Amino acid sequence: MNFDGGGRGDMRRDLGAGEAAPRALVFDSGLGGLSVLAEIRRLRPDVEIVYAADDAAFPYGRLSEAELVARVETVMARLIDEHEPDIVVIACSTASTLALPFLRAAHPRLAFVGVVPAIKPAAAASRTGLISVLATRGTVARDYTRALISEHAAGCEVTLVGSPSLAIIAERVMRGDKVEDGEISQEIAPSFVERDGRRTDQVVLACTHFPLILDRLARLAPWPVGFVDPAPAIARRLDALLGPARPGAPKAREGRAIFTSGDAPEPALQNALRRYGLAFTPAAMIGFAPA
Repeated sequence: MNFDGGGRGDMRRDLGAGEAAPRALVFDSGLGGLSVLAEIRRLRPDVEIVYAADDAAFPYGRLSEAELVARVETVMARLIDEHEPDIVVIACSTASTLALPFLRAAHPRLAFVGVVPAIKPAAAASRTGLISVLATRGTVARDYTRALISEHAAGCEVTLVGSPSLAIIAERVMRGDKVEDGEISQEIAPSFVERDGRRTDQVVLACTHFPLILDRLARLAPWPVGFVDPAPAIARRLDALLGPARPGAPKAREGRAIFTSGDAPEPALQNALRRYGLAFTPAAMIGFAPA
C-alpha cells in the first residue's frame, strides 16, 4: 500500500485550518466496502465519505483479469473526476491486487489504499499453527496470496478456502433477503481443520463482504476462532495518509452512496445504508458489457 507523491489531501492540509473536511472515496464491487467504511467512521468521524458500489459489474469473480482492470480504471476515472476525493480506498481484494498499480500510475498525485489479506496478523496470533484464509476463488488462485503466505506465515499450516458464494450471500443479507444458516455453514466449513490434536484457531476474512455477516460466522463456527478482518488496518492507513484531524473538527455530514447500475436500492438496503451513515445518491449509470 505505497503512496508516492502528494495528494489532494496534502493540498487541503496546506490550507492550515482546513476549512473543508477531507473526502474519502470508498470503492468496492458491491457492499463489502461497508465493513471498511465502518472502521473509517469509527477512527475518523471527520472524514466525508463517498461510497461507490460497482453493482453493474458485480461479482468481479466472473471477469477476466484484463476485463477487471479495464472496468475499475473506467469507473474510477469517472468517480475521481466527479467527486474529487482526497484519498481513495479500494475496499476489494481482487481490485486491489490487480488494478492498484494502474490506478496509481493514472492518478499519481492521489493517495490510494488497498486491501491486503490479513495473513501476517493471523499467523502472529495463532497458537495452534493452523490458520485458514477464507476468500473468493479469485483471491485464492492468485500468486499474490501465496506470496503473502510464504512471507508471513511460513511457520503455519495454511488452508486456502475459495468460497464461490459467501460474498453473494452477504449481499443478500444486506438487502434483507432470508438466508438459511446451512448456506453459510456450507461455505465456511472447509476453513475449520482438525489435525494431530490441533484445530484451526485463526480465520482470515480475505473478502470485505465477509465481515458484514461476522455475527453469523461466529455463531455457525464449529468451534471458537479468531476471525481476522483487514478493515481496522485499512482505516489506520487512511488516517496516517490524511494526517491528524483538525482540532475541534466536527463530525462529517451524512455520506453518499452511489451505485454504478444507476438503480435505486430497495428499501431494506436503503435502511442498511443509513445505519452506515449513508444516503443513496442517484447517479448516472456506468454501463458494463462483459466480453
